[in-house]
Amino acid sequence: MFMYLKFLQKLSPPLHMNRSAGIGALLALLLTWPAFAQHGGGRGTGAPPAEPDTPAIFPDLAARQAALEEAGWMLRGQSTFVQQFHPAFRAPYRGENSLGAGAQGRNTLSLDIVVGRKLWEGAEVIIDPQVSRGYGLSGTRGLAAFPNGEAFRIGSDWPTLYVARAFVRQTIALSGERDVPEHDPLRFAGPLPRERLTITAGKFPVFDIFDDNRYAHDPRTQFLNWAFASAGAFDFANDAKGFTNGVAIEWDNGVWGLRGGAFQVAKRINSLSLDPKPFRGFQLLAQLDRFFEWGGRPGAVRLLYGLSRTRAQRWDDLVAGDITATEVSPDNRSTLKHMLVLNAEQELRDDLGAFARLSWNDGRAQNWMYTEMDWAASAGLSWTGQRWGRPADTVGLAGNLGGLSRSHQRFLEAGGLGFITGDGRLRTRPELAAEAYYSWRAAPGTDLTADLQVFGNPAYNADRGPVLVLGLRARVAF
Repeated sequence: MFMYLKFLQKLSPPLHMNRSAGIGALLALLLTWPAFAQHGGGRGTGAPPAEPDTPAIFPDLAARQAALEEAGWMLRGQSTFVQQFHPAFRAPYRGENSLGAGAQGRNTLSLDIVVGRKLWEGAEVIIDPQVSRGYGLSGTRGLAAFPNGEAFRIGSDWPTLYVARAFVRQTIALSGERDVPEHDPLRFAGPLPRERLTITAGKFPVFDIFDDNRYAHDPRTQFLNWAFASAGAFDFANDAKGFTNGVAIEWDNGVWGLRGGAFQVAKRINSLSLDPKPFRGFQLLAQLDRFFEWGGRPGAVRLLYGLSRTRAQRWDDLVAGDITATEVSPDNRSTLKHMLVLNAEQELRDDLGAFARLSWNDGRAQNWMYTEMDWAASAGLSWTGQRWGRPADTVGLAGNLGGLSRSHQRFLEAGGLGFITGDGRLRTRPELAAEAYYSWRAAPGTDLTADLQVFGNPAYNADRGPVLVLGLRARVAF
């Protein structure tokens, strides 16, 4: 792995150079490492999805991986490269957080190695060291529904190593009946008790457990846009790279699911550091799931409620006072934010599924961690390629409409800056995002995706745009 990283550093130029040779070398590296990949497709933002039934290029190596699991060890991994470009667009003015109006391209790269160990009956520890590099377009600013789910607000020119996940999970059987769930790349393979209690504690993204959706939840294999990977108007607890510390408790019986969790929040707006004082800053989540069959086909509805306590300031106070003092409340006062998500999925045919999300927050105070929407509605379709003889290929089409509370609108119209939006002055309108992609299974565990996204009223500004974003994603997994 370390030889791979050293080689990557030699090949990869700083992103602002955007050298075509560097991009080509990265793509070549992604398509040859690891050549023994056996998996692709799965669950969870930031997770290395996997399909255990996909044939391996090198069966002997895949067999060794399976033998490790039999011995109580897990070893899985993935690498994802995303290149995006937008041509010049209409922009009569710009602000500090505007999307650059000139043509530009940016790319990101991630690498995960997931290591797991069974501890005792039902218990396992999972550690996920992650390497990432790159930036989103315009430094990941200028669009609330940002087009690259692999991009962080804090990027880097060179590969950066950190621990993305480090948690312990205990699964307690409440029934003798067994069930074979969809493959989870962060779990050991095998059946689970149909009725069970699961406790997870440590560092992980809340997306691993909450707001799941079969067709729109993983920007590494599905839709790239933030608004389709999760609910746009829900201010999910995370640091600037998308992770947090906390504990979650889940109960499932195959028909109903209940999930609850308590998590640390960012110490400052969209910061890498988490608030160390749990009674000053926290997020509480509660989710009710209902699984069913409609016309003999599986579906699910999820209702998620969240309560965040952060040092965010109220929009009205910022407009009435110092509009530039957006970091933390000047008197260190904490503010509560209430949030809701309604999330649905439904299989329509063997090769076709649909999803939808409605999300809302009370819109009184700053969006602190995820992105800047106060209400959002998204929906889409996902086809697999059985009809044209490519069952491992996927086509996706989705749209999102996101908007702001009246107080938030006044703040931006007065020239205020959030952590991802702010054009200096603007005529506010809801932001529209649409995405279409084709994911082509090039080889077992290797997927190439062509992606097209269109944005109207970028960052809620009716005077700029529309914006067209073209993308290419290359991913290998084992």
